[in-house]
Amino acid sequence: MATAQILLPGDTIPPSSLPNAAATTSTTKTKPLTLGPHLLYTPPSTLYPTTPGLLQSDPRKNALWLEPTSSTSRYLPSLNDLVIATVHHSSTDTYHCLLTPHTSPATLPQLAFEGATKKTRPQLVPGSIVYARVSSVSKHMDPEIECVHPGTGKSDGLGELKGGMVFDISIGLCRRLMMVKAREEGGVAVLEEMAEKYGARFEVAVGRNGRVWVRGESVKITVAVGRVLTLVDEGILGVDEQVKLVRQVMKSV
Repeated sequence: MATAQILLPGDTIPPSSLPNAAATTSTTKTKPLTLGPHLLYTPPSTLYPTTPGLLQSDPRKNALWLEPTSSTSRYLPSLNDLVIATVHHSSTDTYHCLLTPHTSPATLPQLAFEGATKKTRPQLVPGSIVYARVSSVSKHMDPEIECVHPGTGKSDGLGELKGGMVFDISIGLCRRLMMVKAREEGGVAVLEEMAEKYGARFEVAVGRNGRVWVRGESVKITVAVGRVLTLVDEGILGVDEQVKLVRQVMKSV
């Protein structure tokens, strides 16, 4: 996957940014270009972003899309999304959890945890936070989530998140943080900088629904991580600017 470019509405996307621009020859066959959301095509060959964001491309699929950096995007559950959910209430065999404040609750079976039985299932109360995977999506039913891998029966890091704090950030920033190479592909270096250069010890869980859970070795570290993420989310900052921001925030910790 190519390195992301930060774009603003009205910017023109050059042909060189297309996924297979360098490979397009008379003897090379490529798939038709697939455009994702937040991109506007104007014939004969002009592309514009419609919202601030990071231009992403996948040469294998010949796909181009924009990851929004604004917090106005609405989260729509997709299969296998990792999400941070809040338990709202429970019924006989199910927890009903909120993914966002303005969507219908997702259902979480009480046995959808590693090693859970009717006797050992977790006892979650309203307000409990869980890290889960979207396991079912339907137009006619509420989404279903689970805290266990269906193939292995293991939690794979999913389950109740105890302690810490939850911060609301944009869906676009969450997706960038979840990239395998967040610094190179997503242009996000703040967590790496805080952990490596300043020795800040903390745990982070990122949900595609625009939520980040942070638990630091101290309250100050937890708040500092959340503050840095919030500030990065409020403005389009390059890696160098993020490094300076982390340095400033860590002075007060």
